[in-house]
Amino acid sequence: MVGREDVVLSAVGPLEGAGGDTLSLLSSSRYLPEFRASAAGAVLIRPADQAEPAGPPVRIVVPDPQRAMATAVGAMFPPPTGAGEIHPTARLGPGVRLGARVVIGPQVTLGAGVVLGDRVRLGPGVVLEDGVTVGDDSELGAQVVCCRGTRIGRRCVIKPGAVLGGTGFGYISGPEGHQRIPHVGGCVLGDDVDVGANSCIDRGSIDDTVIGAGTRIDNLVHIGHNSRLGEGCLLMGGVVLAGSAQLGRGVVVAGHAAIGGHFRIGDRARIGAKSGVIAAVPDGSDVSGFPARPHREFLRAQAAMYRLSRITDELEALVRTRSNNA
Repeated sequence: MVGREDVVLSAVGPLEGAGGDTLSLLSSSRYLPEFRASAAGAVLIRPADQAEPAGPPVRIVVPDPQRAMATAVGAMFPPPTGAGEIHPTARLGPGVRLGARVVIGPQVTLGAGVVLGDRVRLGPGVVLEDGVTVGDDSELGAQVVCCRGTRIGRRCVIKPGAVLGGTGFGYISGPEGHQRIPHVGGCVLGDDVDVGANSCIDRGSIDDTVIGAGTRIDNLVHIGHNSRLGEGCLLMGGVVLAGSAQLGRGVVVAGHAAIGGHFRIGDRARIGAKSGVIAAVPDGSDVSGFPARPHREFLRAQAAMYRLSRITDELEALVRTRSNNA
């Protein structure tokens, strides 16, 4: 640490507009102008930038300011704890089991046999159907719905409006129309899974839909029935997985990409934004475009198309010249 050690910090915020009680961070040298003009009480800073002569004098030198800020925020603003509270408007079905210090908000409905672990928090209007289980220290936001057969691990965060374990989009089509296929599988989330607002994870048809531990799912993501995601995957906003898609460990899927049913995405593969995956992707691959192909190949194809537009202009000019000379 550089500078005074008796600074009292009660807030966190960006460099611009920070006051003397605010902890901020300098994550990149491109923000040095803001750093030099900042009045932050203390700044998390990389060793390469700590000798900067201008800027806040109190500097906490760390290898990774962003990671350090996340740790600091968790320490400064811990989640609320208490002895537990059940709102009088909540409805609990027969055989419900509650762990220690559970918090149940207004208008929550728990079906028969629901099991909540210790320190689980349920926001307003949460609905857990019969037999749903939620692990210790998990938090479900307002209006989350977990249908029967849903099992949530420990320390999961389910944001408002998400629907887990709903019936999947499965039909048998024929001359008489589209016959519904019953879905009797479950929806299983491992430990430390995040699910974004208004995302939907369908239950399996006869097997379970499974989300691996440590996976993070952004808002407005749809995961079809029987899909299986490995540990530590990252799915960004608007991603769609068709039924029975399989993702290995550490797969990253960028925004609005779509993955077809029954295809396997290998470990540590990365899928570019708005890609359409219609074939299996090997381990460690980077793919993008529609249909998705190796990322470098996609970039070359795009560059060739842009060059083609200029060549087309030249060809049209040549044709006009020949026509005028004819």
